[in-house]
Amino acid sequence: MALKKKLVNILVILLLTSVLMGQLSWAAQDILKEGEPVVSVSAGPETTAESAVLLEPVTDKVIYQKEPHKKLPMASVTKLMTLLLATEAVERGDFKLSDKVVTSENAWEMGGSQIYLEPGEEMSLWDMLLAIGLQSANDASVAVAEHIMGTRESFVQAMNDRAKALGLQDTNFVNCHGLTADNHYTSAYDMAIILKEGLKNPLFRKITAMKEYELRGGAFKLWNTNKLLWWYDGVDAGKTGWTEAAKYCLASSAERDGLRLICVVLGTPEPRSHFREATKLFNYGFAGYKAINIAPAGHIAGKVKIGKGQSDSVEAVTADKVSVVVQRGKDKGFESKIELSGYIDAPVKKGQKLGWYIITKDGSEFMRVGLVAKEDVAKATVLEQIKKVIDSVF
Repeated sequence: MALKKKLVNILVILLLTSVLMGQLSWAAQDILKEGEPVVSVSAGPETTAESAVLLEPVTDKVIYQKEPHKKLPMASVTKLMTLLLATEAVERGDFKLSDKVVTSENAWEMGGSQIYLEPGEEMSLWDMLLAIGLQSANDASVAVAEHIMGTRESFVQAMNDRAKALGLQDTNFVNCHGLTADNHYTSAYDMAIILKEGLKNPLFRKITAMKEYELRGGAFKLWNTNKLLWWYDGVDAGKTGWTEAAKYCLASSAERDGLRLICVVLGTPEPRSHFREATKLFNYGFAGYKAINIAPAGHIAGKVKIGKGQSDSVEAVTADKVSVVVQRGKDKGFESKIELSGYIDAPVKKGQKLGWYIITKDGSEFMRVGLVAKEDVAKATVLEQIKKVIDSVF
């Protein structure tokens, strides 16, 4: 009887456990259906950041993420977009680094981090950009915004237009400096894409990589607020930010052995924690992944014949770096092949798509990079075409 009673008790316990687990399962499904937030953290180290991303920018591979699309205030990391627009305007030839930027009342009245510009004070665009990139100067940010677009409002609209063109879904700017304001937000993923875009610009890279600079003839020393430039091997770009609302934020980039990583941490809690958390994620990325660098950007992959052109052929070059990023120990089985147009009629424009540089792994396509024309090839005149025919015959 005692044995029978024990068996009955065990069966009852198992039945109750099954029912309870079923209820919990249904409850969890109900929570998900109601749209409650679910914490998204990839395998890897824990971080105190509210939102974090570790991105490999060649293939856009996300190596680590925690709440990557959470909308958060960004403080002075905002200035990455400010610098992006300003440096692109210089690269296009719209402005010169020697241009004199005049400080307005709007710029002068800015609080927070600044270089203490006075109304009417003139400073070169180069010095202003360094004040933004190194010192995180709010007054210089407004002065540059007004110099480039006429008004702060027009510049902020250009910032949002650029974000939209980059396909960013979790970013909205209401100012060019990052002081706390309603509806001014980004996500770790979006900011990683903004930094990725900035790294394409040589002037942007030069500014964000500089550690120090003497302003006003040496009377005012600028020190880059991104201390990882000193503390972490390979860091060569980025921007810090802090406000009470945003807490500590950092977007930074580092390269080792041909592998570039972009790390963004938003909302870390205490001083220097943004450096600590970024270091932790960089260490994770560089320890676990490696780059197989196959060809640099601009590598000549072949030639394409041209008909009716002033030249008979044009070189096809890689539009971007051909690089495969893989976990360490999983770097075997990769092969490459080139697909090129056999013939194309002139005119041909520099950068025109001519084919693909394709990487396969174990027979399946892994990635592809475009092959483009290295230079323009104009269409030959009728007389030039007749001369070519005659030359080919005789």
